[in-house]
Amino acid sequence: MIQIINPVVGRRGLIASSAALLATRAPVQAQPLPGGSQSAVIDVSRARVEPIPIAVPEMGGSDGASAKLGSDMARVIANDLARSGLFRLVDKAASFQAGPAAPGATPNFQEWKVSGAQAVVIGRVEAAGGGNVRVEFRLWDVLPQKQIQGTAYTTTQGNWRRIAHIIADVIYERLLGEKGYFDTRVVYISATGPKDRRTKRLAIMDQDSENNRFLTDGSWLVLTPRFHPTRDEIAFMSYANNRPRVYLFNLGSGQQRLLGDFGEMTFGPRFSPDGGSVAMSVSNGGGSDIVLVGAGGGGPRHLTSSGSIDVSPCFSPDGSQIAFASDRGGDQQIYVMDANGGGAKRISFGEGRYATPVWSPRGDLIAFTRYGGDNANFNIGVMHPDGSGERILSEGWLVEGPTFAPNGRVIMFWRESRGRDQRGTGFSSRLVSVDITGFNERVADTPTDASEPAWSPLGT
Repeated sequence: MIQIINPVVGRRGLIASSAALLATRAPVQAQPLPGGSQSAVIDVSRARVEPIPIAVPEMGGSDGASAKLGSDMARVIANDLARSGLFRLVDKAASFQAGPAAPGATPNFQEWKVSGAQAVVIGRVEAAGGGNVRVEFRLWDVLPQKQIQGTAYTTTQGNWRRIAHIIADVIYERLLGEKGYFDTRVVYISATGPKDRRTKRLAIMDQDSENNRFLTDGSWLVLTPRFHPTRDEIAFMSYANNRPRVYLFNLGSGQQRLLGDFGEMTFGPRFSPDGGSVAMSVSNGGGSDIVLVGAGGGGPRHLTSSGSIDVSPCFSPDGSQIAFASDRGGDQQIYVMDANGGGAKRISFGEGRYATPVWSPRGDLIAFTRYGGDNANFNIGVMHPDGSGERILSEGWLVEGPTFAPNGRVIMFWRESRGRDQRGTGFSSRLVSVDITGFNERVADTPTDASEPAWSPLGT
């Protein structure tokens, strides 16, 4: 039996546009403020070369506690934008003012123009009674002197960090023309102990490495966690009772249930885009087949029966195709087949072997791990679904397991390094993010060694 500790409280439905909080897990709603424009400032390609100069001064507050909260929220917003690599924060010392305290007041555009800012975020936090706060922000385009966005949220005071991420997502989308990815979480495998006796636990954190929590206590080895597309649920593999099988973990209740007890090892689960089924691999003598199982039970239905090792299935965003890895042609390569199991076609033809295919939420790319060939290192790369346009984004002694942010702009993976690290151990495994163009590679801050990340959908 898997022992669960510190179940994560569900996050949806915590924000409402009025003083009354939503009691159920519903999509986030917000109250628009007057004066918004529909224009974006700059595109992503240009922002990679010339990050957008933006000012995020501290938000005002109706009292001391609200002002402190406003300062903390501004810091989270600024950090989100800066980490994307597409924004450049204007030095506070160059800011001639901290923004108007009165809600809806127009900034002094001339002073912000002198500071170099092209956009300014002005916000305010007010106590709303009953432990709630009202957070209002406005995004201003400095050169045309227009308001781009204005929104107000009411939520519990303890939910302030999530509101900050949502505001950062709005700013990202309004200025770049595509969805953000800051109001998300990452589930991963936390590892502690000597390399030959690793204790591995499911762990989860916000995308900025805050609010890290352990979901399992390490009694059993756990691997390959994957988020449900619409619910607070994770599919993963566990060696509970020394029987490696796929389980589902409910993040709201902390409960888990077995999925895939077929008398053989089941592993490598992935949800279908509608969340109604799970594709996984099941061992079959010396090989493995890809099967489809209902998320509520039922099945399995075999999608492959090649007699080879077929692993790592991943649906296309529209659910019509599945990418997977197989050694049916000799070396392990990436194949794409119809969602019903027919028409399998090899798409990887570079040097070495390919593994862990993951479809971009946009449907335009498949990320992968490549190893062997002329390059002795492991590589993280992307290619188009037909195998064209292969590009390597990062390489190392061991890099593996890519996962896309929900907007398809950023990939996270894990890197193992040899040599002594800050913990005094002989190796270290860390989570790393990189833009799909290969720039802005960053190491995520986790309290333990970390591997096998999986990015949540936006808002979960």
